[in-house]
Amino acid sequence: MKRLFLLLFTLLIFMSCKNKSKSLNQSPIDYPNTKAVDSTTNYFGEVVNDPYRWLEDDRSEATEQWVKSQNTVTFTYLDNIPYREELKERLTKIWNYEKIGAPFVEGNYTYFRKNDGLQNQFVIYRYKNGEDPKNAEVFIDPNTFKEDGTISLGGLSFSEDGTIAAYSISEGGSDWRKILVMNAETKDISKDTIVDVKFSGMSWYKNEGFYYSSYDKPEGSELSAKTDQHKLYYHKLGTKQSEDKLVFGGIPEEKHRYVYGYVTEDNKYLSISAKVSTSGNKLYVKDLSEPNSKLVEILGHTDSDTYILHSDGEMLFLVTNLNAPNKKIVKVKASNPSPENWTDLIAETNQVLSPSVGGGYIFAEYMEDAVSKVMQYDFNGNLIGEIELPGLGSVGGFNGKEDDKELYYSFTNYVTPGTIYKFNVKERTSQLYKKPEIDFNPEDYISKQVFYTSKDGTKIPMIITHKKDVELNGKNPTILYGYGGFNISPTPSFSISNAVWLE
Repeated sequence: MKRLFLLLFTLLIFMSCKNKSKSLNQSPIDYPNTKAVDSTTNYFGEVVNDPYRWLEDDRSEATEQWVKSQNTVTFTYLDNIPYREELKERLTKIWNYEKIGAPFVEGNYTYFRKNDGLQNQFVIYRYKNGEDPKNAEVFIDPNTFKEDGTISLGGLSFSEDGTIAAYSISEGGSDWRKILVMNAETKDISKDTIVDVKFSGMSWYKNEGFYYSSYDKPEGSELSAKTDQHKLYYHKLGTKQSEDKLVFGGIPEEKHRYVYGYVTEDNKYLSISAKVSTSGNKLYVKDLSEPNSKLVEILGHTDSDTYILHSDGEMLFLVTNLNAPNKKIVKVKASNPSPENWTDLIAETNQVLSPSVGGGYIFAEYMEDAVSKVMQYDFNGNLIGEIELPGLGSVGGFNGKEDDKELYYSFTNYVTPGTIYKFNVKERTSQLYKKPEIDFNPEDYISKQVFYTSKDGTKIPMIITHKKDVELNGKNPTILYGYGGFNISPTPSFSISNAVWLE
């Protein structure tokens, strides 16, 4: 069963234009002609006219000229919008502030992502555990990959002891990626480069190698060539990619399936998820401590979204929405993991669950009326207590290794830029780690939650944000924003464009 949530976000503004005579009175747009050709396609006996098929050739001179003519019309219109340059200057000024992500510990270092302000890509920094973060050094700077900025950093994954890092890069926005392996101490790149990777993470097994997913390399253009039969491979360090072991997938009968592999923190289990759409997956597990162990099926259907959150010896902890639309956490023995053997650890509630683990605990983040609430549990399902958050908004983080003493999380809402806090697991206290310095004063604004009763009686949570001096008389230009697709429910977050609108 799919659950649809609607988050309504209202922004009220009080605008006084310096020059009210400016307006967007432009002539009707005269679009360039797009030629139609005589082209048809036969779909299962149905002939369909396809007069614009020629535009699918993204490398042809005709398509290039069509794009140029369309862009000429577009930018001629945009360049004549009043206050566009003023808005651009203000957006640029506010945007130019230091942004960092929640830190994470790997081996002897604490890593974090940081953008100095207007950099195209976030840079990966690190400092030795226990040292001052001000002494952080650059670990990976994707802005230096290529002068024109067309190569981006994808995923980043570390080996068990943190001494080896694997990261993926993408060129020109392509889904096809390359995986590079780096000595995390010296930053030297090894010969273990994996190419032609698509729709994949990287999950390490100890310090020996990692799992990744891909297709066979397609013939022709990688931007438009057809791909099927997604496969999961294992790459052992020091070997050629051609020697990588096919672990799962590559079945013609399942050619539209996506497969992903994940190794549990204790390196005991390999979890394999197989799905054919954005929701629902089959789930399998393999005991890596037994060389000759077979793949065991946990779920053989795609009626739910289920994954392994944690493992402890023979016990698996699963997150699932099977017969629990808001999700719950169950536990089961890996030797006999089918649903009839599941035991509820954290039962389903009226709020949607998004859990994480770290420091030897489960952190159950719930979305209650479109804002975050976090509860701390032990692995016996006992509630330790609710985490006191900085305010009404959205949190992300509370991830870490089982023996971590401190975890990090980010907090944001419509008037609070992303702020990082450090959480002491034992004391259950939060300490400000990093607050951004930005040319925006949250104290000038009000952001409050109200409820609106819809036609069918449902109480819809709304968050109304406005300047404190706004007269709420029903005449203010207002942005009303709601979203509810793909099982995604946006929660409050800071937006530079919204900040300029509010001003």
